[in-house]
Amino acid sequence: MQRIFSGIQPSGVPQLGNYLGAIRNWVHLQANYECIFCLVDMHAITVWQDPEKLREHTLTQAAILLAAGIDADKHILFNQSAVSAHARLAWIFNCVARIGWLNRMTQFKDKAGKDRENHSAGLYVYPNLMAADILAYKATHVPVGEDQKQHLELTNDIAQKFNHDYKVEFFPQVAPLIPPTAARIMSLRDGTKKMSKSDPSAQSRIELTDDADAIALKIRRAKTDSAPLPEDISDLADRPEAKNLVSIYAALADIPTEQVLKEHAGQGFGPFKAALTEIVVNAIAPIGQETTRLLQDKSYLLNTLHSGAQRAQSIAEPIVSEAEKLVGFLK
Repeated sequence: MQRIFSGIQPSGVPQLGNYLGAIRNWVHLQANYECIFCLVDMHAITVWQDPEKLREHTLTQAAILLAAGIDADKHILFNQSAVSAHARLAWIFNCVARIGWLNRMTQFKDKAGKDRENHSAGLYVYPNLMAADILAYKATHVPVGEDQKQHLELTNDIAQKFNHDYKVEFFPQVAPLIPPTAARIMSLRDGTKKMSKSDPSAQSRIELTDDADAIALKIRRAKTDSAPLPEDISDLADRPEAKNLVSIYAALADIPTEQVLKEHAGQGFGPFKAALTEIVVNAIAPIGQETTRLLQDKSYLLNTLHSGAQRAQSIAEPIVSEAEKLVGFLK
């Protein structure tokens, strides 16, 4: 069976965009792939994290993934820092990757902005660690959004250069798995900004720990305009908040946007928000309920992550040890 590696940062409570963009897809991929799912706490500290919050978020994230349908018995769920192979291979890749390659990474430019001189070196070499995460397991596929596709291309460049430099065929080329209809979920307060767990306003997002009442309140308060819903999708082009709510409905109901408009055209946002609330509550509230239950048993969560780390290490250790041997390290 082909092997998937995918990671998510435990730097806050995942929100609806994370669920539709990644987590729901992970659950579906379990049927056809050997899956390694990682809470990438080493990536998280490329920007400063409160240590206690990071530990808390890592456990919460684990609980959410299990509640959403990740099967930690059949597949692997662990936190990145528990497997030393990631850091060891990342250093080798820091020495394989070229500065020019990293200078082309648009995500660093976007995150650092004009103040890039004051950002951590870790944020700059983040893609090398991502490459190590993947290649430590010789993963064949990685589910990525468009914003991470460039990093995956860099992973393949690093693998190819390592193989060339050491005259081996050791690391494989990795194929992206890009969901063809992944919804881009925007803020409930500003339809021009992506929904984010780091937004100062909790009203801008639906978190996967929200209960039915919290979800209903956030949707009721979601920014809209005064016009009714149109029949044609092109009429939503200049209505970002309306387009966002329709997109959320379509993604969770697993139907085309055109069908949503066909069913609700001419309605004001009162009736549509009521219908949307039902869809969101049915999908998200059970995850929140199960997450709350799991968080009451932290020893179970810790044992699950520990067991996952042991299984991950059993795969990664021989691969990374061989890479270290290839570069000339004494063992």
